[in-house]
Amino acid sequence: MRSKFEVDLSKKLKNCFYEPFKVPYTWEAKYIPDFVPKDNSNILIEAKGRFRTRSEARKYQAVQKSNPEIEVVFVFMSPNVPMPGATRRKDTTKLSHGEWAESNGFRHYTLKNLPPEWCDKKITVEDLEDDRTDTTGSRPTTRRTKRSKRSK
Repeated sequence: MRSKFEVDLSKKLKNCFYEPFKVPYTWEAKYIPDFVPKDNSNILIEAKGRFRTRSEARKYQAVQKSNPEIEVVFVFMSPNVPMPGATRRKDTTKLSHGEWAESNGFRHYTLKNLPPEWCDKKITVEDLEDDRTDTTGSRPTTRRTKRSKRSK
């Protein structure tokens, strides 16, 4: 039994079984894709820097399973980054985001290898460099920093 209350209750419910089986259920939720190609609304494109938790990754599996008529496709910033909570393998590597996607039946890309039909033109390395430089010519900070609250 999981709690003292369940123990006490079991003394009263003599004609009942305790936790005899599992009952499957689904949790209703909504997913908003980051991008959808103009010519194919059955493809949902998700831009991912990285998964922060394993449960975040499971969300996309649930979206795909609940909607077999659509395809969730990832564009990873760095597909070789290890998954959160991944354990080390014998070769000392960890399961990467790209490997997770492939093992779960998801296509994945990076900015450098997007399908041309999703883009206006072929993306070059120079385009990527231009996108990351602001109009002043300096590079924006990609790391978020927490501001501490100042005490008065």
